[in-house]
Amino acid sequence: MLSINPKEISTGELHGYLLGAIAPRPIAFASTIDAEGNPNLSPFSFFNVFGSNPPILVFSPARRVRDNTIKDTLENALETKEVVINVVNYAIVQQMSLSSTEYAKGVNEFEKAGFTMLPSDEIKPFRVAESPVQFECKVKDVIFTGDEGGAGNLIVCEVVKIHISEDVLADDGSIDQHKIDLVARAGGNYYTRAREGFFEIPKPVSTLGIGVDAIPLEIRNSKILTGNNLGMLGNVDQLPTLDAVNNFRKDHPEFIGIEITKKHTFAKQYLSKNDVESAWKVLLLK
Repeated sequence: MLSINPKEISTGELHGYLLGAIAPRPIAFASTIDAEGNPNLSPFSFFNVFGSNPPILVFSPARRVRDNTIKDTLENALETKEVVINVVNYAIVQQMSLSSTEYAKGVNEFEKAGFTMLPSDEIKPFRVAESPVQFECKVKDVIFTGDEGGAGNLIVCEVVKIHISEDVLADDGSIDQHKIDLVARAGGNYYTRAREGFFEIPKPVSTLGIGVDAIPLEIRNSKILTGNNLGMLGNVDQLPTLDAVNNFRKDHPEFIGIEITKKHTFAKQYLSKNDVESAWKVLLLK
């Protein structure tokens, strides 16, 4: 394994390792205005949600690594204490990327990227009309993590109004993760389209999983079953009963008397279909 002391490599190299490993990252498409009312629009992938009561979003226009300068978005946020964070989906990702071009101060990135400037209700910066979700925010704080190139500037935003396109809503009123079609940043020039990689994992909150440590050693030390497989097996709150295993034996005589490797292989196949109960029954057959 490669082990690195951050202080022993260049900031540029470190930046690459961090962004390559900490991904995918959601994108804050931040709209601000300066003291004279000139609009600015720029994307930032150092971004996430940090609370819902109050609703807090944080993003960071870091100091430029190459020349240690700061970005217009940061200057505007400090001046006006207002920002709109627009969500980026696949339909606008190319325009969003274009807007990240470092145009001269005063150039309108809305116009350069072909976006529609939509007035906000509670604050002065404009919303991106084409964005499926827009958060009007007041800047609560700015945390400076350093004064060298690459240092973060954490803009702490409280959401004062949310606008959601009805096109991305499910029948129950929630946001449909397939309809919203979000994108995120990775290392280098890579992006990811979220809906193409979705999968579900039951949350271990309603029941108390037995844990991997409670799985018999013969299964835990399997050369067939992966760590993910063991995690699924350990997430059950109880093992199948003896009666359930015996009934499974009657329905599946092909599993009786098979050697351990084949047994684990069949269990793995059930797990690939999210059928954890049948996987356990195969494993518990004597």
